[in-house]
Amino acid sequence: MAKKKQVIVGAIQMRILDDMDANLEHALALVRQAAKKGAKIISLPELYRTHYFPQYRRKDYQKYAETIPGESTKAFADLAKELGIVVIVPLFEKGRNGKYYNAAVVIDEKGRLLPTYHKTHIPQDERFYEKDYFSPGKSGYKTYRTKFGTIAVLICYDQWFPEAARMATLSGADIIFYPTAIGTIRGYAHADGDWHDAWETVMRGHAIANGIHVVAINRVGREDKLEFWGQSFVCDSFGGMLARADAKKEQVLISKLDLAHNRRIREGWGFFKNRRPDTYEWRP
Repeated sequence: MAKKKQVIVGAIQMRILDDMDANLEHALALVRQAAKKGAKIISLPELYRTHYFPQYRRKDYQKYAETIPGESTKAFADLAKELGIVVIVPLFEKGRNGKYYNAAVVIDEKGRLLPTYHKTHIPQDERFYEKDYFSPGKSGYKTYRTKFGTIAVLICYDQWFPEAARMATLSGADIIFYPTAIGTIRGYAHADGDWHDAWETVMRGHAIANGIHVVAINRVGREDKLEFWGQSFVCDSFGGMLARADAKKEQVLISKLDLAHNRRIREGWGFFKNRRPDTYEWRP
């Protein structure tokens, strides 16, 4: 499809309950709000339908999983077709191969499910015990050429890896969406400094280095030991902040992106034309 120069995007910053049906209905309503405000590509946060259960080492996780296609994708496919929008639906997938994935489904404006992305980088840290639940993705870094723009979707921990952002950009993406679930562990002191600042800074750095727009979508509120940061944001292709959500409340964050800015940054700063791939091979 022809590249669009401008597009309005929506980031759905949710307070997520321990009630999967309620979360589904609430997410549908919030996506509808974003579309009413003009958004054409809209993303929910990581694992939008469930409490962040990987904060526990042992949990009956299977009850949180759903198939693709399944209940979530049917509901959002119908909504996407009705409203003529693209929706990114991150969920906990029970795969046909018997494995479980932290997944994101992109649904186009005709209600069609595009190839699923599986989270590639899986953390295993205090209160983020994701290796206990998710198989690492082998879907590859996917680019989605939609009616409204070419996008890539990476999930949460993927956001710390510059290789993932570069692969998405080289594949033709104009925008990277990062559905996320990240916050502060209550009672735990981070000796390394301000983790929220690092989280925002690294993604703005990916935007600058790649000349690409970035949309980070977080959840908000407290879930047991985790206090999620909120502060979902949109930045342009030189890291300029276009919009940032509240730290404490739900928000439908809307931003208009000038995708022609990507080309201006890439041509003006030469970050792509002056690359030296011949020097990048790693040898131990």
